[in-house]
Amino acid sequence: MRHGQPRLATTGKISLFEMKDWIEHYNRSEITDHPAPDASLQLAAAATVIVSSNAPRALTSVQALGLKPVVVDRLFSEAQLPSGHWRFPRLSPFTWAFILRILWLCGYSRSVESAGTARLRANTAAQRLQNLACEGPVLLLGHGVMNRMIAKQLLADGWTRQQRNGSQYWSATVYRYGDIQAVSAR
Repeated sequence: MRHGQPRLATTGKISLFEMKDWIEHYNRSEITDHPAPDASLQLAAAATVIVSSNAPRALTSVQALGLKPVVVDRLFSEAQLPSGHWRFPRLSPFTWAFILRILWLCGYSRSVESAGTARLRANTAAQRLQNLACEGPVLLLGHGVMNRMIAKQLLADGWTRQQRNGSQYWSATVYRYGDIQAVSAR
């Protein structure tokens, strides 16, 4: 399951140079006070193993679901965004995030984990989730890009996607391997 909506101050246009501070603020943010949707609550109730990244937005999402994680690990954290030194142009942080993610996928990682390294981490994360699934249904409270990378590895390992409800905050995708079921946040 992807975490709930982060609590962020409204920001106007910023430079790429200022984006580094915005990313740091985003990484420290918790979620808004809006309650988790019923569909997320129902899906979470079916899990016996709760896993979360160590990001505050993921941990406060676990709390909003009324759960306690069994595993909290940076392994499941979001793939980082690079930054830069340009002071122009000035764009919204979300536009910069989109541009930086595309650049990151193309190889620009400037002092953050590369896309290749993030894929290796996602493979390790997928293996860990598969091992945990032997204990019962697993709920991962994670992040959009990393969850998609983990999902790709689960599919490569023979898991099948059973259910998906989008890629917005609180959305989730359910994977199954034979009689084993895992829930991954997207």
